[in-house]
Amino acid sequence: MDFTNTGLEELAVSLTDLEEIAKRYDLVLAGQWDYERVTFDKKYTVSEGIYYLRVYGLTPTGDVGKDEAIIEFITPQLGKHYYPHGVEYGEDEIYPAFVVNDSKKTLAGLVKDLQAFNVKK
Repeated sequence: MDFTNTGLEELAVSLTDLEEIAKRYDLVLAGQWDYERVTFDKKYTVSEGIYYLRVYGLTPTGDVGKDEAIIEFITPQLGKHYYPHGVEYGEDEIYPAFVVNDSKKTLAGLVKDLQAFNVKK
């Protein structure tokens, strides 16, 4: 499930600020980054299964490992985890209302907090 028009796509923030603010919303970076991409996950474990809200970012400078890395965002997604295959994001998935609503609330709060650190003009 894609979350469009969240306002994230309008933002660009430093990785340092993003990591600090993401923690407030239980969004974890863990080891999910490479040279030019980062993924922050919020895990939901409910009776219907395990779901992940994923917030994706890219750096136009091409080096996430640098302290001054600026992160721009692409469309966040909600997916359901299937063992052992991984996370599926299809529109045919059934997402519990609580998970969808909490994901929207998380994204709205994240956007609101990140706006103060936006470097995108």
